[in-house]
Amino acid sequence: MGRKIDRLSLTIVVCSLMGIVLGATASQAEMNQCLAEPNPSNECLTQNPVQKRLEGMGIGLFAGAGAAIGATWQMGNSSKS
Repeated sequence: MGRKIDRLSLTIVVCSLMGIVLGATASQAEMNQCLAEPNPSNECLTQNPVQKRLEGMGIGLFAGAGAAIGATWQMGNSSKS
């Protein structure tokens, strides 16, 4: 039982970390695309890049953790059948 819990925790942590990295990358790409436009909007010019990146990382964290929990839940249900 202890090994199963360790594996579950490891899966959640790894997926959450991947979500953080992908979320930060996606928000950075969005900022770069916004600034590369010929006429960037006022919102684009006044946004705080650190805050925008942290928002992307937070969303990625929850998305990664949710995906890991869903995947392990699905594997647990399929192994019982």
